[in-house]
Amino acid sequence: MVPRLWYVSVLWCHLAAGIVQHRSLEDARLERQRLVHKYIKALNKEEGAIRLVGGDNEYEGNIEVLHNGKWGAICDDEWDATEGHIVCRQLGFPGMRRYTHSGYFGPARRRFWMDNLFCEGHEQELVECHFEGWGENDCEPGEAAGVECDPPEDALIPEPLLRNEDIPKFPIHSRSRLYVQLRGGRERNEGRVEVRLDGGRWGSICADGWGLLEANVVCRQLGLGYAREAFQTDYFGGSNVSRPVLSGSECYGNETELADCLHHDPIRGVVSCHGSRQHVAAVICDYSSPDLVIDYLEIEQTAHLEDRPMLLMQCAMEENCVASEAYQIQRDDPHWRYRTRRLLKFTAAAINAGNADFRPFKEKSQWEWHMCHMHFHSMEVFATFDIFDLSGRKVAQGHKASFCLEDSTCLPGVSKKYNCANYGDQGISINCSDVYLYNLDCQWVDVTDLSPGSYILKIAINPEFKVSEMSFDNNAAICDLIYTENYARVQNCQLARP
Repeated sequence: MVPRLWYVSVLWCHLAAGIVQHRSLEDARLERQRLVHKYIKALNKEEGAIRLVGGDNEYEGNIEVLHNGKWGAICDDEWDATEGHIVCRQLGFPGMRRYTHSGYFGPARRRFWMDNLFCEGHEQELVECHFEGWGENDCEPGEAAGVECDPPEDALIPEPLLRNEDIPKFPIHSRSRLYVQLRGGRERNEGRVEVRLDGGRWGSICADGWGLLEANVVCRQLGLGYAREAFQTDYFGGSNVSRPVLSGSECYGNETELADCLHHDPIRGVVSCHGSRQHVAAVICDYSSPDLVIDYLEIEQTAHLEDRPMLLMQCAMEENCVASEAYQIQRDDPHWRYRTRRLLKFTAAAINAGNADFRPFKEKSQWEWHMCHMHFHSMEVFATFDIFDLSGRKVAQGHKASFCLEDSTCLPGVSKKYNCANYGDQGISINCSDVYLYNLDCQWVDVTDLSPGSYILKIAINPEFKVSEMSFDNNAAICDLIYTENYARVQNCQLARP
């Protein structure tokens, strides 16, 4: 049997040969250490190792993590740049280009190991972050989290460029007319999305990154209302039935036509398409849709500070609702229960101004019972609370991971329908509001380590566009935050998108 380190030596020899000659000896030595460490870790199948799969290069793809000797995917719930930077740093790449959602590099190939990752940015490896627990998730294959890292300095990028961020995207209207239709559905409001340029043939759309934002534009263009579902699937006929002719579709969500969105150059055909080549973009449209609007006046009127003993926060800590420093105190200080955390608390209310009820996307059988709070959580990541400094850097965040949705208050003449108690149905009726009062667990941001100053507070509901709505442009409140050692003031809030 050949010794394992012999493989590492051979791997290093092949990789070191490609290092650019003008790099200093010190740079080459550091590069060798990084590569050797990376491959020893992979060969040893070390717990918590990560890798990127499905990309065109070694520095991009969906993320998989190793647990108990088996690789598994990571769900994109609460996945953002903070986690993306940690992934690229752990893999030894110089930086992160962007993070991706919705199975951008194809559906998850394996079971999900991690969900609701909550990192603060200082962690060296992804497993140091908080998450639901190994294998605990409610995610579909199309919710795989991914990342595009900056390549190593000595990486050879072949022509044509394969890095997605280097492939230009632009609207199509300026060049040609783009026709859209739905095919393969049982009714006219569903099916795979097919497009045709002037003088061209009909074809499908590569499913990379396809989601509700893009689907909403298609339904609007076809006069079919709003997107109820967005799919990356071959259910309505895949690429073997309708060959893709367009890739890179990326919409803001309020465009009038799909041609107004960004795409790769359609003249070149499909420039980049990952994952299962059978899966194409598909939608189900509906004339009825909810539309949540956040009440920013309530936030301004109720925001205040509270110093709260950790003794009274044990349920909240189970849901990762405090900063990571609190968990270090809990681990290292035998008297941790008597330590306090400073919390910025506020009431958050969301009224459903649409023409359909807002319902959780999880089936009732998948709801999670929370013993501390004595009710079922029907939806994860319903709200996020973030504080940014004036340069746009996130400096604190709240973590309202799980919600029970109910009709807290309704307009006159409207009866309440949804109630969390006794395993009742959950949702938000038309013209009703779900209100989370400031005295409830996790209705806060832990600002214990925040320095006094001026900041931006952003509170968002349905922030990852997991449930369809008429519009997402009123799902967030962006406010000025003045924080001193004695008080906090939230003012000048404006509606925005998450």
